[in-house]
Amino acid sequence: MDKFTTLTGIAAPLPMMNVDTDMIIPKQFLKTIKRSGLGKNLFDEMRFDDDGREIDSFVLNKPAYRDAEILVAGDNFGCGSSREHAPWALLDFGIRCVIAPSFADIFFNNCFKNGILPIALPQEQVDALMKDAEKGANARMTVDLEAQTVTTSDGEVFSFKVDSFKKHCLLNGLDDIALTFEKVAAIDAFEGTASQARPWV
Repeated sequence: MDKFTTLTGIAAPLPMMNVDTDMIIPKQFLKTIKRSGLGKNLFDEMRFDDDGREIDSFVLNKPAYRDAEILVAGDNFGCGSSREHAPWALLDFGIRCVIAPSFADIFFNNCFKNGILPIALPQEQVDALMKDAEKGANARMTVDLEAQTVTTSDGEVFSFKVDSFKKHCLLNGLDDIALTFEKVAAIDAFEGTASQARPWV
């Protein structure tokens, strides 16, 4: 998993409440267990018409936001089913940070496990960031995980809270597997002792 330290990038405004995981990545794309390749289907039913043509009015199809790395969204983002494919699709598209007033719990935790930083802020602060994102590609936000701040293109700074363990994992690029590998020496020592004490196991 890539480390998340400081991100300066284009923020795409998505002022929709209750964006569920089926909207983020529709069910027909859940056949894979690979984390790559899902970005092209992110928000598929909002990005494309029935003939597969791009819908020009959708924010991520607009030239200014095609390279967005930050998504500013409405309340209760990531609700619905617990599919981990939702953060996979966001990350594969290039989104490394989602800012919203609130998130569904399972989606929120899945983001951290896949290298995405979800930031919950009060509605009035999200509104200010939404307005900044609406300026387009020339308005770049900066997200500093170490300092726990989001800075607008005009220099306005908002602080956010994050669990210290989740912060540590993101800063160091540690997913669940990498965390386990940090304990390899202790695991090997335990197995060695256990095999001597119980050779029949």
